[in-house]
Amino acid sequence: MEEIGKKTDSKLTNANISRNRRFNTFKKDWQLYALISLPIIYLIIFKYVPMFGNIIAFRRFIPGGSIIGEEWVGFYYFKMFLSDPAFYNVFANTLILAFLLLIITFPAPIIFALLLNEVKNHIFKRFVQTASYLPHFFSIVVVAGMVFEMVALNGPINGLLEFFGSERINFIQMPEWFRTIFVSVELWQGLGWGAILYLAALTGINEELYEAARIDGANRWKQTLHITIPGIMPTIVVLLILNIGNFLQIGFEKVLLLYNPLTYETADVIATYVYRIGLESGSFSYGTAIGLFESIVGLILVFGANYLSRRITDNSLW
Repeated sequence: MEEIGKKTDSKLTNANISRNRRFNTFKKDWQLYALISLPIIYLIIFKYVPMFGNIIAFRRFIPGGSIIGEEWVGFYYFKMFLSDPAFYNVFANTLILAFLLLIITFPAPIIFALLLNEVKNHIFKRFVQTASYLPHFFSIVVVAGMVFEMVALNGPINGLLEFFGSERINFIQMPEWFRTIFVSVELWQGLGWGAILYLAALTGINEELYEAARIDGANRWKQTLHITIPGIMPTIVVLLILNIGNFLQIGFEKVLLLYNPLTYETADVIATYVYRIGLESGSFSYGTAIGLFESIVGLILVFGANYLSRRITDNSLW
């Protein structure tokens, strides 16, 4: 009994020491904890609390009635959109646009960062960096207005086509041109901003590796291939996993501002479909079910990409 009592006292003493240590740490760095509390509160209020609203995907919601819906309908709305031909069209559009963005706008900042890393003129390098960052800070409304002006029938692009003897094209009303316009705008607006993390990762590569490679006779291409790219590979993998997780979340605002009923055939994506179904038509439960489906697919993609990355490259988020 005495031994049991001693063990109990020892555990209590260790617990008290651990508690005091945590309190002293908090007391020492309370400013940092206070600083981080703001984003945590933001996430809880605006990200986690609204998740409770997903319950209306399984209940029939009537405006003016209960906030959690009037009656339980189970997977009725999920079966409804899986049997809706319009949903398959917007799902296909979302997949195509997401795939184009992944293969074009994801590697572009990496290539851009590698090219900037080779520039030795610091003034020119800063100018290019600044000029490439600026479009990211433009309002989406401003960007959409610029696009409309550029591709208008009397705009500069059509003027250039006419100068070279081609006919003017009404780009904004032709479904086959929407994806080209959208991907081009995304590339232009995100190129410089997307390269920031890669440029930061490049500064962390040990210069002695390059010196050793030069001594061994490696040219700039071989140095890039065997030192630079492996050095930023963890950053590439993490950002790739995050991009795959957002695979279906095409920029809603930009699509909404650039598309029109004439381009629904190729421009209508899940986010805009949910907007029209949920807000414009008032089918809140149906819209929530489609949004929840999109989120679940994104979650599966994140776990799948993380698993494959860990097995293939030994780099992963967790």
